[in-house]
Amino acid sequence: MSDLRELYQEMILDHGRRPRNYRFPDPANREADGHNPLCGDRLTIKLLFDDGIVKDVGFQGAGCAISTAAASTMTEVVMGKSAEEVEAVFQNYHALVTGTGGDADTLGKLAVFAGVAEFPMRVKCATLCWHTLRAALQGRPEAVSTEEDDISE
Repeated sequence: MSDLRELYQEMILDHGRRPRNYRFPDPANREADGHNPLCGDRLTIKLLFDDGIVKDVGFQGAGCAISTAAASTMTEVVMGKSAEEVEAVFQNYHALVTGTGGDADTLGKLAVFAGVAEFPMRVKCATLCWHTLRAALQGRPEAVSTEEDDISE
């Protein structure tokens, strides 16, 4: 368990300092904004979604290290996936970080976020990017907020 905790810390620091895909794809045909008022995290996700596949995705914004690292790793994981595959990864990841289940073995690098379950106040930081990505894929125009009643869905 200490090895996983150490890997979690290293990955959070690495992706927090040097986020991957911290840019907007050009062209992009889907986008959404997300906000976590409790922590102050704000981000915009833009993606190129074509033929049912996430062809390119990036984000920009400001937030805590967990929020930035979660968005960075998320963009790496969802590239090349269908909306259905993205949703399946989200459901598994969400269960893992909320401590309600999840299969860490199938999540690859996302499994290090299992440690977030020990800090309930940080779950919103770790899931904001995923909720924002879902809104972009669904074409929802309103900004995502972690204070919405349905954010845990």
